[in-house]
Amino acid sequence: MQIVILKNSVEVAEYGANIFIEQLQAKPDSVLGLATGSTPMSLYRQLINANQAGEVSFVKVKSFNLDEYLGLDGSHPQSYRYFMNEQLFDHIDIDKSQTFVPPGDAQDPIEACERYENQIIEAGGIDIQLLGIGRNGHIGFNEPSSGLMSRTRVKTLTKATIDDNARFFSEGEYQPHLSITMGIGTILDAKKVVLLATGDNKADAIKATVEGALSASCPASALQLHRNAVLVLDEAAASKLSDCDFYRHIEVENQKLRASLAKS
Repeated sequence: MQIVILKNSVEVAEYGANIFIEQLQAKPDSVLGLATGSTPMSLYRQLINANQAGEVSFVKVKSFNLDEYLGLDGSHPQSYRYFMNEQLFDHIDIDKSQTFVPPGDAQDPIEACERYENQIIEAGGIDIQLLGIGRNGHIGFNEPSSGLMSRTRVKTLTKATIDDNARFFSEGEYQPHLSITMGIGTILDAKKVVLLATGDNKADAIKATVEGALSASCPASALQLHRNAVLVLDEAAASKLSDCDFYRHIEVENQKLRASLAKS
């Protein structure tokens, strides 16, 4: 894993956005794996700005979202389809018919999961997957105990995740306890993975992800198996890593190497 430690959440969003911008400039027909939640919102604003400035285009892009609440259709304000439209798709030159989110209103959720996996395969696989991370180490809605080679499926949310997400629902409003999520194996199939984490409430999960054992108790630890995973952290999220100076030194040396290769 490449560990990038930056000063604050603004720098994290800028760094992450630049990775996606470089991907789109190199391959305009990229297949993007996208995420919802508060962490990616600043990155999406950066991508909107880049698109409106003519730096990148999404005309040829396909996208697949990590997850969706089971029981909510795309018009529901708390659905992740609604979130993606509002936070990104409505503001860029993307063909919405080429943006895919697991169908929360599927009549047959099991069949819908299999179909979603097949759609990703038919698109040629995901070139770059964006991730956040939960306090308990979940990625997508792959909660602790998830199989490390799991595929897209229906998943029960933990109480911790339900409590964390309750702030998005009004008092008395129906809040789903089930989801459709890409599996950890599906995520690992992406050619590149970019995980963003900010805030000291993510510090324990980041330590377990980077320095802990490979374990279903921390689903994000599966990224230790990925050959091209980048974790972009602010100082607070990185605060419990054993030697932040060492990770910073590695990143400086990596930057020197990349610069040298670019000149050759």
